[in-house]
Amino acid sequence: MSNTEELNDWSYGHKCNKAVENLKKNGFEALYCHDSQEVFHYILNEAQAAQSVGFGGSLSVADLKLADKLKGMGKEILNHGAPDLAPEERLAITKKQLTCDLFLTGSNAVTLSGILVNVDGNGNRAAAMFYGPQKVIVVVGRNKLVDGGVEEAMQRIKTFAAPPNAKRLNLSTPCASTGFCSDCNSPQRICRVTTIIEKKPRNTDIRVLVVNEDMGL
Repeated sequence: MSNTEELNDWSYGHKCNKAVENLKKNGFEALYCHDSQEVFHYILNEAQAAQSVGFGGSLSVADLKLADKLKGMGKEILNHGAPDLAPEERLAITKKQLTCDLFLTGSNAVTLSGILVNVDGNGNRAAAMFYGPQKVIVVVGRNKLVDGGVEEAMQRIKTFAAPPNAKRLNLSTPCASTGFCSDCNSPQRICRVTTIIEKKPRNTDIRVLVVNEDMGL
């Protein structure tokens, strides 16, 4: 590891721990993870008791390559992003995710003060984050942390998350072409539902894993 990488890890380590501290103050169960491998093993352990596992369309989670491992453990995998699904099949899976045993997702942005901010096109991912599943695990790479409030979190989402996500989904939006948000009125606009989770919802077991590694968009 280079000196630059060491200093980067040191700096982000303090930010990650500050986010964890404030997430706990806001009622969440939060954990600092050194890297994605630690996240991988944590989720496998938490999935032991689950029969159904939902995937919220997060690159942070997808990059962990958990689906095949969990399927091999006998879990029902609810992944609406799986290839070759008919629209009605995709819709049925997103509805089942709302009542699954374990829901895995990322967060578009998390403030250092411990607030989760997300923007969705349909709202299924955001909805499953705060009500329905027996347990929710939110994977937050250090690149998702913002030093500021909800306004800074929204700026991060519109600048760094929405355009590449629109391109990833092959959508015909201005940002998928230019790389910049234009607050469009496109029929395929993905910025339609905004959620701000300030405190842990009373009836949902949410675990937030803050990782000292860049993960997702």
